[in-house]
Amino acid sequence: MSRSLSDRVVRIIHSAAPIRICDNGGWTDTWFAGHGRIFNIAVYPYAEVQVVALPWEGAGPRVMIHAENYGERYAYRMETPGWDRHPLLEAAISYMGVPEDVAIEVNIFSEAPVGASTGTSAAVTVALIGALDRLTPGRLTPHEVAAVAQRIETERLGQQCGIQDQIASAYGGVNYIEMFRYPHASVSPIQVGNPVWWELERRLALIYLGQSHSSSQVHETVIRELENFGPDNPKLEALRRAAILSRDALYAGDFEALGRAMIRNTESQGELNQKLISANARRVIEIARAHGALGWKVNGAGGEGGSLTLLCGARSEQKRAMIREIESTNPLFREIPIYLSRQGLRVWEDRPVRQNRRQITDNSE
Repeated sequence: MSRSLSDRVVRIIHSAAPIRICDNGGWTDTWFAGHGRIFNIAVYPYAEVQVVALPWEGAGPRVMIHAENYGERYAYRMETPGWDRHPLLEAAISYMGVPEDVAIEVNIFSEAPVGASTGTSAAVTVALIGALDRLTPGRLTPHEVAAVAQRIETERLGQQCGIQDQIASAYGGVNYIEMFRYPHASVSPIQVGNPVWWELERRLALIYLGQSHSSSQVHETVIRELENFGPDNPKLEALRRAAILSRDALYAGDFEALGRAMIRNTESQGELNQKLISANARRVIEIARAHGALGWKVNGAGGEGGSLTLLCGARSEQKRAMIREIESTNPLFREIPIYLSRQGLRVWEDRPVRQNRRQITDNSE
């Protein structure tokens, strides 16, 4: 006689992955750049994933997805071709697969705003892959998780996607990335003493412009131009140089030099296309400069919406006054609290619990 469902063991797997800011050298981690150098910083807030797994006996959906930020809960049928409501989540689950004798409910949540240009989608994918990997006998390394996450976006979904966001989420910390041949790269974590780490964390601010960033005709135009000029385009070289300067500045604990590298990178972004630095971004930069900020970086590829990383000066009260003025200037502008994330992807598991499957189903309704 088979056991009742109430006797079945339920596994609860948790994972978390940081987002990234201050991606100096961005645009050079792409297929059209060929090779690149990127400096970025992994920070909280995390993308969080929880997978509840239990034996499946052939009845009902095998995969339930709860996209908590969107208030959506639905059954995803892996056997059906194509994608339904959230292609990135569904493509990751399809790629990783689910053991044939297992049913899962996947819950995804992030406090980082969607479209903030901070690699949130990459963090979600990395966290989801890490959690699903726990269901299999093998274990992917952080580098393998990042590579799988990037392949899902480019190969499964056909999107334009660099490699640095996934690496930042998988590795955590502050990283200097050398892409020697797309998409292959080496990752060098930048190790600094606690005083420099703490001071960097204290000086940084992340400002969300209140509008989701999305790919646009501007980005497509930039990509076409860069593709035509090839990997040795001086505009790409300027971005690569900014990453090198950022690395060297942080190793030296020289925040003024780091700020100059951030500014240099943002100016180089604007040279790719002036519309990559929006009017709202320029307004925030003006306020930051007036309050003694040392540097500013338009996160991600730039354009309308998104966010900026600001590197403030030595006086904490100046930073607080700057944030107050930024938030009072436009009701859409707001600071997102951040903390440096020493770790990248984290995956752990609760002790097995015995639970009736109906309880899982009821929670999904």
